[in-house]
Amino acid sequence: MPDDETRLLNEIQTLSRDTEPRTTGDSPSPQQARTGWTIKLVMVGIVLAALNLRPAITSLGPLLEEVQHSLGMSDSVAGLLTSVPSLCFAVFGILAPRLARRFGPGAVVCAGMAAIAVGLLIRPFAGGTPGFLAASALALMGIAVSNVLMPVIVKRYFPDRVGSMTGLYSMALALGTSLAAAVTVPLTHSMGDNWHVGLGVWAALAAVAVLPWIALVRDRSAAAAQDAVAASQRTPAAPPLRITRSRTAWALACFFGLQATAAYITMGWMPQIFRDAGVSASTAGVLLAVTMAMGVPLAFVIPRLATRMKNQGPIVVALGACGLVGYAGLFMAPAGGAWAWALLLGIANCSFPLALTMIGMRSRTGAGVVRLSAFAQSTGYLLSIPGPLLVGVLYEHSGGWGLPIALMAGLMVPQMVVGILAGRDRTIEDECGMRD
Repeated sequence: MPDDETRLLNEIQTLSRDTEPRTTGDSPSPQQARTGWTIKLVMVGIVLAALNLRPAITSLGPLLEEVQHSLGMSDSVAGLLTSVPSLCFAVFGILAPRLARRFGPGAVVCAGMAAIAVGLLIRPFAGGTPGFLAASALALMGIAVSNVLMPVIVKRYFPDRVGSMTGLYSMALALGTSLAAAVTVPLTHSMGDNWHVGLGVWAALAAVAVLPWIALVRDRSAAAAQDAVAASQRTPAAPPLRITRSRTAWALACFFGLQATAAYITMGWMPQIFRDAGVSASTAGVLLAVTMAMGVPLAFVIPRLATRMKNQGPIVVALGACGLVGYAGLFMAPAGGAWAWALLLGIANCSFPLALTMIGMRSRTGAGVVRLSAFAQSTGYLLSIPGPLLVGVLYEHSGGWGLPIALMAGLMVPQMVVGILAGRDRTIEDECGMRD
């Protein structure tokens, strides 16, 4: 493993260790070290942050046609725009642990919310395609670091309620995703069909999310005391796990990348597919909202089902089959069965919580899970970058959606194959020849 990757993984492991709850003899628990109002403020901050982790993406899809025409943006450039989220998540997500070690997770999340607010406010009024892309990247940078550090925040403040708080966080994330898709077009119509205002209004929600994190960053005394104890008790990092030797790790990375490709193609292009088939812009936005909203209930069901199975391959196949049927419907009758295809693709997009669950199951140790998560997600997001861009290029040069939809369906097949491999009952430690 290259030295830079080894150092990064060691930093992530140390950050994870620093946020673990201490035993009674070491230091007070997070609940004891922080007042009751702080805990409530953290809950509000987590919910508001989660609500802001997807609107920058899903608010754009229903208005992509208006943005293209106004800025003179080609379909290929629009495809590049839909690839920017994956690029930002891969690049800036890797930096999140290092930033958190230097400034603290709360401060980085606070800065992330501020970056989202500024980026979304500037983006519609940037005056051209380069400015639009740059402002989008700023907002997505904030999303990337916040996305990575939310589990750290949950573990630090709610070590005894990780499951319930993660469920609340996941529900808020799905709600923000679907809400932005559903109401952006009606908001735009109510404001004189001005897409600039329709997109920019989401900056207000991000600005509100900054407020609780500012208060939390100012409340430094209890956090500083606990972090000082943690630093004094820090132990040297374990020898690096040669994770690149694990076939399961590579299978998980590819599975994560392919499901992310499908998700960002869906968020970026599905409304336009429906609009080109004769569906109104507002209805296309609602259809995308339905697709995203499927993640609310299934994010609870799928992980619980997966943990009861030694092999998660059957779930991978079931989700992939839903995706293939949904793509076939988009190809043959996009408008006639629009609601059915939206539901099926929403089910298929729930490969994301399944991937996270399998990451936790494919290692015997906490340090192994951290390293596997870093490897699978960073590699996966890098792999997902070309997909949305390629869809835009195919759409522009073919003049229709036949080839792009064929590409989407074609990518579902290798996703199922690597998902089956990743779902086998084995651990990365066994494959790398390491012992407990």
